[in-house]
Amino acid sequence: MLSIITANVNGIRAAERRGGLDWLGVANADVICLQEVRATHEQLHEALRESPLAGYFVAHVPAPDLGRAGVAILSRSKPVAIRESIKQADLGGLGRWVEADIQTPLGLVTVASVYVHSGEAGTQKQVDKMAFLVAMEKRLKSLKNAAAKAGSNVVICGDFNVARAEIDIKNWKGNRDKAGFLPEEREYLNRWSETDWVDLGRVLGGEGPGPYTWWSWRGKGFDTDGGWRIDYVMATPGLAAQAKTAIVGKAPTYAERWSDHAPLTVTFTK
Repeated sequence: MLSIITANVNGIRAAERRGGLDWLGVANADVICLQEVRATHEQLHEALRESPLAGYFVAHVPAPDLGRAGVAILSRSKPVAIRESIKQADLGGLGRWVEADIQTPLGLVTVASVYVHSGEAGTQKQVDKMAFLVAMEKRLKSLKNAAAKAGSNVVICGDFNVARAEIDIKNWKGNRDKAGFLPEEREYLNRWSETDWVDLGRVLGGEGPGPYTWWSWRGKGFDTDGGWRIDYVMATPGLAAQAKTAIVGKAPTYAERWSDHAPLTVTFTK
């Protein structure tokens, strides 16, 4: 069996204080993809050192601006290779993309942890987000082709900051012109999931609406389940065929939340 978790921790040190690392430790996954780590290498390792995750191997790409972004991959087995900087310049050195080749019970799997920009319609932030999606699409094609030649598989995990369809956002009518639900953003995710990649959160999560993975800290959105499904695990078809469950770990109550996102756990078996 292989279990993979993707979790936007909203700051690794804040998640540690709120019990998030304990939650991840109990989950006992083989691979954990983290986004919004918001820490230096030293700060990340310090947070992990006294936690249940201390024994994991770590691949980490911090953002240039401290306190922002940052992605990591934690794995029980030592990665065969780690790529922190890749040909698509928009994916390297921004704290938004890291890859690791990991030998698993299901064979060699390339794992990527990704944190797409949140964006803001009509601003430079949205221009940056769209540029990232363009670069991401190129990288996905490259990874798929390489895996096909090598007979291996790929899984892309992370906070994509885009809800694919109306069933992926509670208030879709009120967000049609907002970043995260713009047609030009959704087009990318829908194209990927309709061709070479399987959106396991949707395939195994039911017909919807939801299950959502993000709720604002503000207001009553968490209590009324007024959320967005923006955290994804997308796999190449060979690996996706072995996926059995995709479970969103929404906290029982607002007070028990350790991030504004909920972790998504996907399990695979031969």
